[in-house]
Amino acid sequence: MHVFVTGGTGTIGSAVVAELLGNGHTVLALARSDASAHTLESAGAKVLRGDLADVGVLRSGAAQCDGVINLAFGRDYSSPDALARAVAEESAALAAFGQELIGSDRPVVTVSGTPWVPGRASTEADPLPTDGPVGGRGRSVTALLDLAERGLRSMAVRMPRTVHNRGQGGFAGLLAEAARRTGVAGYPGDGTQRWPAVHALDAAVLFRLVLESAPAGTSWHAVADEGDAVRDIATVIGRRLGLPVEQVPQETFGPFGPIFAMDQPASGARTRDALGWQPAHPALLEDLENIQP
Repeated sequence: MHVFVTGGTGTIGSAVVAELLGNGHTVLALARSDASAHTLESAGAKVLRGDLADVGVLRSGAAQCDGVINLAFGRDYSSPDALARAVAEESAALAAFGQELIGSDRPVVTVSGTPWVPGRASTEADPLPTDGPVGGRGRSVTALLDLAERGLRSMAVRMPRTVHNRGQGGFAGLLAEAARRTGVAGYPGDGTQRWPAVHALDAAVLFRLVLESAPAGTSWHAVADEGDAVRDIATVIGRRLGLPVEQVPQETFGPFGPIFAMDQPASGARTRDALGWQPAHPALLEDLENIQP
């Protein structure tokens, strides 16, 4: 299958590109800079220049390929407005893919987050939230999945709060960045709230499986660790960086603060059973031991 990939140089995307190329697929990848283009070409992908805001380029890329994996998302989370712009840009991109491929029965796999459900781990059957800081993302992903009724094999892979590789990435990575910046390995709330996690290389396998075989209109959970306590995550970060571990105000983490403070475990049991996905790489707390002072 010839696959158009956006976000192909990120923590998840670079792993997905390698997974596809290593399993008989070819890749056309979106690149917004010379550096990204060089990285992708070195990995073995062909490159289409542009960025996620170029809906004409996105439609062209999708039209040239047998399927799409959309992983790109804005990198500026410094304010609520910046986060809202990233969500709006992603929503426009998903709409463009839907418009281009509707009626083609070609696969479009997009990324979203696992939902949170009070009192229990969320499952693949739970709907995405449509309010809050990233509610727009839930609405746009749901709209894409609804196009399954109109001849689009649309699927969503829901990612946990931390997608990690060599101790970097996701919410845990943001905790580590904040620790380096402030001199404290901090956590919001009482630290007992749980975050799910997955190794990027395991997530990449799931994206491939969903692209190849998942039914239209379905959602899947790339969850290896159902929920690690945030205080435990901060404790490893503090030990690796030689910093004190303390409770800090959730405002320390900007627009993500309210999300960081939530208990949000998630289950991937149905995904494992239905698709035969078996995570095989280190769990989060083990992987965080790779953090260097």
